[in-house]
Amino acid sequence: QVQLVESGGGLVQAGGSLRLSCAASGLTFSSYAMGWFRQTPGKEREFVAAISWAGGSTGYADSVKGRFTISRDNAKNTLYLQMNSLKPEDTAVYYCAARTSMYYSGAKSPGEYGRWGQGTQVTVSS
Repeated sequence: QVQLVESGGGLVQAGGSLRLSCAASGLTFSSYAMGWFRQTPGKEREFVAAISWAGGSTGYADSVKGRFTISRDNAKNTLYLQMNSLKPEDTAVYYCAARTSMYYSGAKSPGEYGRWGQGTQVTVSS
């Protein structure tokens, strides 16, 4: 059974940092590109960042470029999202997702990701 379990969310002041983790099980983690998405009530899930199977290719939404860093540790079956200089508009539920491919290839649509975690809440106060 495939499981993606996010952790590391919480409440932080604007300008602060958080690191999200996504622990994967039930799949060959190193065979999948991975992504982070976020969603706020009433809005569609939006792309945040993605990384290829070996970490050699990454992509970011313009809104987080230069502030967020995606990484992975295939030995630990874990995906990370380091979030710095957080803004109130970063407040959302953050989800990790596994692509149906080893490669990121510019995939930014939720439909291009086949497995999802349950999400972790990030709240940034002003």
